Amino acid sequence: MGDFYQNGIITTLHNLSDRPVEELEADLLGFSRERPLGLILPSLYSELEGEALPKIIDELKPASYLSEIVIGLDRATEGQYRAALKFFGQLPQRHRVLWNEGPRLQALDAQLQAQDLAPKELGKGRNVWYCMGYVLASNRTESVALHDCDIVTYERSMLARLIYPVAHPRFNYEFCKGYYARVAGGKINGRVSRLLVTPLLRALKKCLGEMEYLEYMDSFRYPLAGEFSFRRDVLNDIRIPSDWGLEIGVLSEMYRNYANNRLCQADIADIYDHKHQELSAEDDQGGLSKMSIDITKALIRKLATRGVTFNTELFRSIKATYYRIALDFVETYHNDAVMNGLTLDIHNEEKAVEMFAENIMKAGEAFLARPMERPFIPSWSRVISALPDVLEQLHEAVEADHRDFGQGE
Repeated sequence: MGDFYQNGIITTLHNLSDRPVEELEADLLGFSRERPLGLILPSLYSELEGEALPKIIDELKPASYLSEIVIGLDRATEGQYRAALKFFGQLPQRHRVLWNEGPRLQALDAQLQAQDLAPKELGKGRNVWYCMGYVLASNRTESVALHDCDIVTYERSMLARLIYPVAHPRFNYEFCKGYYARVAGGKINGRVSRLLVTPLLRALKKCLGEMEYLEYMDSFRYPLAGEFSFRRDVLNDIRIPSDWGLEIGVLSEMYRNYANNRLCQADIADIYDHKHQELSAEDDQGGLSKMSIDITKALIRKLATRGVTFNTELFRSIKATYYRIALDFVETYHNDAVMNGLTLDIHNEEKAVEMFAENIMKAGEAFLARPMERPFIPSWSRVISALPDVLEQLHEAVEADHRDFGQGE
């Protein structure tokens, strides 16, 4: 059970009473009559064959307050797309599956590429971006939640608590970030958030001085959570990265576009576990190694837009400061684990810190070598200005795939 303490400059909505999910859903059903609600699920085809997604679908079936569920399907052949339509056909809510490798969506992507408006790399960012476009095109929902499809501890209360702040007609929140304790299987997880993001933000404060942007980022209890919700109008102007910097990029965009009192975070789960990435210490193009570089670059780019001038000497100072702070955190987390009867391997924690410190320098060197790199996908507002009928084309492509390969409405 969470406490009521408010940390930082972002409103925290706690789980103070373990309110029954049925009560939350009754409220949401009432809200949905005034403000229709939706859900985005970015998925790989392989997740349909895993242990998490089938349970997620079972948990979503009673969520009658949802007007639409939009599924982005990556890495699927035609046969796999047909199988996905059948798999998601269990859902009683209206739903659509975006076949991202299908000829129709590939043709639309080619149009956007010709105008330098398409996502430049495959991955979750691209998948989410097209799903956001379909939500705008469909025009069936006013508030939308998004979460991953690999959550093995999923319960439908997570979705109810995640979407509640942007669904409530009397709340003024445009965006809600989910958070939770990354504890499962007797261990404390979430290494990248615990051992990279938080100590790096603290190091940046020491090296650069107090900045509201850094205070804002440090206010989020789990900044790398893949669960967030927003009002529909947010989708028009948000620019998201196509790499592992997605979550940091989304938070940064919300800071740029909205006042802090329009943003919040909500406690959505006591236990949370999902697919774990390998450390990949020997390969900075995969696993947590690539993730840490992308996340660090996302922070560097945002700080550069706020007038910070970076050079090699500054990156060395940031790295050294980070390293000392992160090692102190290892001891903190170890003691927290012991007191709670959990396990935490100090050796592996410090190996991760060493790799992250090295990758801070790699991220800095990459930024200095390619200062004009544009990892952000253009906002939908910009795309619409270049191709005024793009949303109609996207909507028709998805509907045509559904008609041709699906089973009726």
